[in-house]
Amino acid sequence: MVQQLSVQELSVQQSDIITSLETVRDFQRWAVSRFREHGLYFGHGTDNPWDEAGILLMHALHLPAGGDPRFLDAKLTVQEKRAVLALLEKRIQSRLPAPYLTGEAWFAGLPFSIDERVLIPRSPLAELIEKYFEPWLPQVPQSILDLCTGSGCIGIACAYAFEDAQVVLSDISPDALEVARLNIERHELAEQVRAVESDLFSGLAGERFDLIVSNPPYVDERDYREMPAEYHHEPALALASGHDGLDFTRRLLHEAADHLTDNGILIVEVGNSWVALEEAFPELPFTWLELERGGHGVFLLHRDDLPVQAQSAVN
Repeated sequence: MVQQLSVQELSVQQSDIITSLETVRDFQRWAVSRFREHGLYFGHGTDNPWDEAGILLMHALHLPAGGDPRFLDAKLTVQEKRAVLALLEKRIQSRLPAPYLTGEAWFAGLPFSIDERVLIPRSPLAELIEKYFEPWLPQVPQSILDLCTGSGCIGIACAYAFEDAQVVLSDISPDALEVARLNIERHELAEQVRAVESDLFSGLAGERFDLIVSNPPYVDERDYREMPAEYHHEPALALASGHDGLDFTRRLLHEAADHLTDNGILIVEVGNSWVALEEAFPELPFTWLELERGGHGVFLLHRDDLPVQAQSAVN
């Protein structure tokens, strides 16, 4: 349980810290100790307290992200110390992950504007995009759908990878699509990328794609209940998907073939629900993609794999 300090206690504590700590290194070390003391969880762009503290420090100090070691021994002004402490204390007290506090996350080497209307980008699909999905695509895609787009990070990264492709970002959440459109504008991709409100394929009638890629909701009920507090700041609609985590994916497998071109490919991340998925669809020839940088539960299916097997499995 997070210890809540009174305003007076925080004021006294802050005064002591401002007096005793001087450099960026001092504050980063102090932050690591406090993060560990309060049992914070790191899984939204960092996996350890040192890197998390570094992101917050650089943001508070208006310095470039990346933790440049040249800044570590720079002394802070009193005003800078107060700004740093305020942000670090917010991370501790609120359990908001760092990207929500800074308003930015990186995916596939690209920056994205984010807030609590969307998931924080962290999908292992980034590795596949950076490798142009080789050797899995039968041809260079001319049309791509990022289904359940959230911030738009997957589709926008695909637009960079395949500059001649038209990309659609779709999501059921109007709030998420507002963020996606901000990122389309940020990356100046309005001529190549568009955002569409759609419950699965309902808003995409008649459209077909060479590649459908999706990071849908796939967390089962038990895992969702047991997730650290940091995850519960993210929209539940983008995480939870029924008892076994497959409510959305069942519908997707049932309908995807009608929205793929003849040689189209479906690539979907289902994370820990991959075991339940194989049990639910034993006849589908899933190809589980290996990821060098970690992550699991990403499958590939060809259009020809889908119609008969998926239909019979759903029924």
